[in-house]
Amino acid sequence: MKRILTPLLVATTASLAGPAVASESEVLKHVFELQYAMDTFYFLVCGALVMWMAAGFSMLEAGLVRSKNTVEILTKNVALFAISCIMYLICGYAIMYGGGIFLSGIDGGDKLVDEAFQAFAEREDGFGGDSIYSSASDFFFQVVFVATAMSIVSGAVAERMKLWAFLAFAIVMTGFIYPMEGSWTWGGNDVLGLYNLGDLGFSDFAGSGIVHMAGAAAALAGVMLLGARKGKYGPNGEVRAIPGANLPLATLGTFILWMGWFGFNGGSVLKLGDIANANSVAMVFLNTNTAAAGGAVAALIVSKLMFGKGDLTMLLNGALAGLVVITAEPSTPTPLVATLFGAAGGVLVVLSITFLDKLKIDDPVGAISVHGSCGLLGLLLVPVTNGDVSFIGQIVGALTIFVWVFVCSLIVWSVLKAVMGIRVTAEEEYEGTDLTECGQEAYPEFVTK
Repeated sequence: MKRILTPLLVATTASLAGPAVASESEVLKHVFELQYAMDTFYFLVCGALVMWMAAGFSMLEAGLVRSKNTVEILTKNVALFAISCIMYLICGYAIMYGGGIFLSGIDGGDKLVDEAFQAFAEREDGFGGDSIYSSASDFFFQVVFVATAMSIVSGAVAERMKLWAFLAFAIVMTGFIYPMEGSWTWGGNDVLGLYNLGDLGFSDFAGSGIVHMAGAAAALAGVMLLGARKGKYGPNGEVRAIPGANLPLATLGTFILWMGWFGFNGGSVLKLGDIANANSVAMVFLNTNTAAAGGAVAALIVSKLMFGKGDLTMLLNGALAGLVVITAEPSTPTPLVATLFGAAGGVLVVLSITFLDKLKIDDPVGAISVHGSCGLLGLLLVPVTNGDVSFIGQIVGALTIFVWVFVCSLIVWSVLKAVMGIRVTAEEEYEGTDLTECGQEAYPEFVTK
């Protein structure tokens, strides 16, 4: 590749520069500078797309809770994003990938350019080798994943959890619990010094387990200690629907998440600046989109068969389920297989939501099913299309992530429950957390005084 491209680039440079022809090494340096810039910029754009998913979670959750809890759920989503950014800056990134706390040295310093060129020179496969980009762009891309994991928790515990207890948990989750399991997976470190998931054949391309199932595990621990909303379940175990206040808003949130997922999965290719990786990015985008479509259609059909109606909330969760499933490996399936994987997620999410209701596990937005059940399914489907991954490795990886996050979260939630309480009073729940926790109403013009 280098021997073919370099003479062409030298000739091009010569035609532009006239008599002063640049040396081959100088042209090659310019090529690497462009690749560095392109891959860094791609990381930043994808990170911005994933950041926009925070708006999607906010709108989805605000639409699926009752109007009297809207301000509080929005407050949680904005605050958790800010906390995630700060805690990952302070220590989370260092735990997960090494380096100093407070991102010390991430700017590269005076040696940035020389070190980058040295990395390019040592790269085994030349122009088509591993991606090399700004460490600051890597942090930005990683930190929005942390916020995504925490956003999953906010919806599951909605309408009855104290605001400040939730934010206290967010500090521990984003600063320690998530970075630790991230260091064992994407970070490549041994699990508590016992075994290495990479050696066992574990792979999670963009985080079906590392991000989504982890968030669901933390949510499940909180919901189990928190209990169900008042009136959700009858004395004989019957499930009573508690409709959300704004389904148009929930639909908007789903489309925002769908769009943001292109950055979530596409950015996880980690490189754009050569033909093979650019094509891989395109396939990831394609498979991400078609998996969501498959999940949406499958969930709609299943809801019609089970309930006799086309349930919009199941349709929305089906699209998200397809996205979660394909996140574990969006680069190796064919578009048809990706659609089928997404459809499997759409079927599973409807069954999971109804099953958790039978267990009286109250999840107002279906987050545990979407991100937990379908996150696990995504991990287990990876070996179907990726021969380098083992089923044993996927199972061990899934168990490691779930057990670590669930147990740690259960401990933190229990401490918070003992110290400050995690649930609002029955009177506060009846009145709504908007007034009791935030002192504001989302729709004051529509409330009869």
